[in-house]
Amino acid sequence: MIHVEGVAEVTDATFDREVLEGGLPVLVEFTADWCGPCRQLAPVLGAIAREEKGRLKIVQIDVDHNPGVTSRYAVLSMPTLMVFQDGEPVKSMVGARPKRRLLQELEDVLPAAV
Repeated sequence: MIHVEGVAEVTDATFDREVLEGGLPVLVEFTADWCGPCRQLAPVLGAIAREEKGRLKIVQIDVDHNPGVTSRYAVLSMPTLMVFQDGEPVKSMVGARPKRRLLQELEDVLPAAV
């Protein structure tokens, strides 16, 4: 898996605790080692994780090693980005994108800056 500073790894075993029971909105990247666009997205997610710390939690899950969560949310393409709030998926995006575009797409789910 592509490790990114500031982005935690979750598994089938830890997903519910780390994602569904969190207080902040959680952006989950469904990823795989063989996924080229996932590699392109890694520095973008790392930068957003640093900039939005305290407003957004970012985690990644390897689809090859965690089929339970992957099938539960019917993820078929990598990278798939899903935002969870209060234990529910509220937004889904497929494919790599530049940082500016991803931040624009996340505006409606991020809490207001304090």
